[in-house]
Amino acid sequence: MESPVKEEVGGELAMEIESSVTAEDWRRALSRVVPAVAVLRTTAPRAFDTEVAGASYATGFVVDKARGIILTNRHVVKPGPVVSEAMFVNREEIPVYPLYRDPVHDFGFFRYDPGAIKFLKYEEIPLDPEAASVGLEIRVVGNDSGEKVSILAGTLARLDREAPHYKKDGYNDFNTFYMQAASGTKGGSSGSPVVDCQGRAVALNAGSKSSSASAFFLPLERVVRALNLIRDCWDAFGIKSESVYIPRGTLQMTFQHKGFEETRRLGLRNETEQMVRLVSPAGETGMLVVDSVVPEGPAHKHLEPGDVLVHINGEVVTQFLAMETLLDDSVGKEVNLQIERGGVPLTVKLEVEDLHSITPNHFLEVSGAVIHPLSYQQARNFRFKCGLVYVAEAGYMLSRASVPRHSIIKKFAGGDIENLDDLIAVISKLSRGARVPLEYVKYTDRYRNKSVLVTIDQHGWYAPPQLYTRNDATGLWNAKLAIPLESPFVVSHRAGHMDANLNSVSPLTESSPMDLKCQHESENTADGCVKMQTDEEIAVDGSHSGEDSIIEKKRRRVDEEIAAEGTISSFGDLDDIKDGALRHPSSVEVSDLARTISSNASLAEQVIEPALVMFEVHVPPICMLDGVHSQHFFGTGVIIYHSDCLGLVAVDRNTVAVSISDIMLSFAAYPIEIPAEVVFLHPVHNFALVAYDPSALGAGASVIRAAKLLPGLFHFSAPSIYFL
Repeated sequence: MESPVKEEVGGELAMEIESSVTAEDWRRALSRVVPAVAVLRTTAPRAFDTEVAGASYATGFVVDKARGIILTNRHVVKPGPVVSEAMFVNREEIPVYPLYRDPVHDFGFFRYDPGAIKFLKYEEIPLDPEAASVGLEIRVVGNDSGEKVSILAGTLARLDREAPHYKKDGYNDFNTFYMQAASGTKGGSSGSPVVDCQGRAVALNAGSKSSSASAFFLPLERVVRALNLIRDCWDAFGIKSESVYIPRGTLQMTFQHKGFEETRRLGLRNETEQMVRLVSPAGETGMLVVDSVVPEGPAHKHLEPGDVLVHINGEVVTQFLAMETLLDDSVGKEVNLQIERGGVPLTVKLEVEDLHSITPNHFLEVSGAVIHPLSYQQARNFRFKCGLVYVAEAGYMLSRASVPRHSIIKKFAGGDIENLDDLIAVISKLSRGARVPLEYVKYTDRYRNKSVLVTIDQHGWYAPPQLYTRNDATGLWNAKLAIPLESPFVVSHRAGHMDANLNSVSPLTESSPMDLKCQHESENTADGCVKMQTDEEIAVDGSHSGEDSIIEKKRRRVDEEIAAEGTISSFGDLDDIKDGALRHPSSVEVSDLARTISSNASLAEQVIEPALVMFEVHVPPICMLDGVHSQHFFGTGVIIYHSDCLGLVAVDRNTVAVSISDIMLSFAAYPIEIPAEVVFLHPVHNFALVAYDPSALGAGASVIRAAKLLPGLFHFSAPSIYFL
């Protein structure tokens, strides 16, 4: 496929065959192919590596009927957890399980129970990568555009197209050629077989260009190698698929195939070019040139972009297939590379690394966040070293702190984080409700570390941290507790559930505020500290990234409303204000603050301010019930009860929509932010009651005052102003 000779000679042979092909030949070939093609419905319950959580449709086809093996794309099998079903042309549906996904190239295998297909008669589709040639007429059979069975015609135009680039922060194939044809494939056709008139698969459909009819096909040489190794292991060990090991070697660098004109501009000597042309197959058009090197990989500080590859272990290598064959056969060994850099010959000795060792097969889930070692795929995209602690999904805890997806965690709770074990060790020492600093960096701003304040899930909305590991024998992921049972995180989680059961809040019609006080005395008040501000707000990638602009609009609207409506409500008597009742001489600082407020504010503002509270409400994604339309709310409430051990705030249901939420209160009269708990939601009317611990206010507790409520009708002749 990769040899230009094949494009010429093979192309002539293909033309001769095509000239004798009839419509009946295609009909017979497709009648054998279509029953072996299946629609794949996949659901990824967790984001992982280059993929996000979600559901999708794709295509696969049977390549081994006896063993039950379906070939499709890597981005369909997915590197992370996946639940999949295959539906055949007669609408029989069977579960399928991941068997293998290549760490780099866009192919993978599902396995299924052959006995589960009861009524369909089908045969496996043979793979024949050698049949691919320029000018070959092909058909792409699959679930194109969700039509279950579509047959698209085309002609192979190129066998040496560079691998398509899909996205800068997602999966991309590299170090391989692709085929190209104007087949016009669209979504749903990923994993479709590209067949010739004899019903043989000559390539695997992988992607397309939305602005044109171009479709991109993966060559099958490496697919055939992997399938043969799986079959060999299957024969040797029966159905113990965990014994399947497919050697894959890497130097953690990317090559591009450049023509001789360009290699000469890079400094390739004339004698080297003549030697390469002499020993290469006739029609060779170029050589491999280093495009990028992953930091701290085997080739780091040895090879540079622009280096022209000449030899590997004394063998001239100008094609991707030959290079990968040598590397895959040399895992754990050293290879000698001869290159030319600016016309200067250099020889370097590098150790070939196991590609599977830098491809993560486990992840940590904590408060909805998915965190795992940085994969080779993303390390290549981001230019970071492999193995760093990578945020695949921010979840609830990290998104509250505006930590975006694709972040690299550098420090947490004051400790350096070099790998996932370091992060787990730090988390195991923290208690629920603790607020600790986190430092991270993002590939879009790689030279500046950013710091935020993270609140550890204090209510137990999520289970304790779980470590998931892929089991290749079953295709499933096994979960276990990531931290010891005696760690503060787990102990506080259990205690929180016990308190929730023992200290359930009674209806307000049966409990006085003092009763509620006793129920909240045992609450953890460690969160009662001033919120750390960051230099900028960071948009969180993912399914809820669109909410950030809404949140900012809400924040500005609330600020404007507070400024514009500061005179509409008040509490207490005007005589008290005139007599300086707002002064509290118990603390010099608080007294100075009160005097400052009194001197700078209007009379109405002095009355209103001690009773006003700003709400910031976060709703966990798993708790978005009862029509809750957002995860983040802002609003204003009024203090209606304030004592030494209990405070109550009244707020509208649009701000506090459900009781399952995390609430932070900011007081207008005193610069502090503390947590609060929902104690009552009216089932009909638009108000809720929220409790807070006044002791968390410190000296500011004496500045805060509750509003006087007037339960009866309001009389305009009343000497005081009340909240209605």
